[in-house]
Amino acid sequence: MTAFKFSKENVARVKEILTHYPSDRKASAILPLFELAQRQCGGWLPMEAIKTITEMLGVSVIRGYEVATFYTMFNLKPVGKYHLQVCGTIPCMLRGSEQLKRVCKRHLGIENKETTKDGLFTLSEVECLGACTNAPVVQINDVYYEDLDEKSFLQILKDLEAGREVKPGSVLGRQGSAPYKGKRRAHAKGK
Repeated sequence: MTAFKFSKENVARVKEILTHYPSDRKASAILPLFELAQRQCGGWLPMEAIKTITEMLGVSVIRGYEVATFYTMFNLKPVGKYHLQVCGTIPCMLRGSEQLKRVCKRHLGIENKETTKDGLFTLSEVECLGACTNAPVVQINDVYYEDLDEKSFLQILKDLEAGREVKPGSVLGRQGSAPYKGKRRAHAKGK
């Protein structure tokens, strides 16, 4: 990749972001600037962007790389059009996230940190997505899909493949973390 430059629109956003930090603490802007660069690059953070941003902030490149590799929100290689981020923490695991990863393996032929040959899907196991009450949860790009089971997740994947719109939120129709009032699904009973 050639040298990274922020787009004209993002240069203005960078200036605005930097106003939130004291001039002697501008290194604190590294996370929002990495996030902005990652969005500009289609969902991943190239090393050239890390170099450009660390230089801008007066931070060593290795320090920037340490930050980028510490946070799972940064992708250091290209991701598919649909980045499937499956929560792997205990509440989601107890409610079926392992089965969701198996759906990806069976239906898409990919495992953790892999992308389908057509570039449509990338699978990543991530730490807590903060929606434990509605476990298991998958974040696809910036959107949460909650209360999933194998069947509902497979349908989401098929709909995305077909270019159909997919409704975000709880597949059970719950609002937020409200109690579910319908018939309980098998995985909710511990089966």
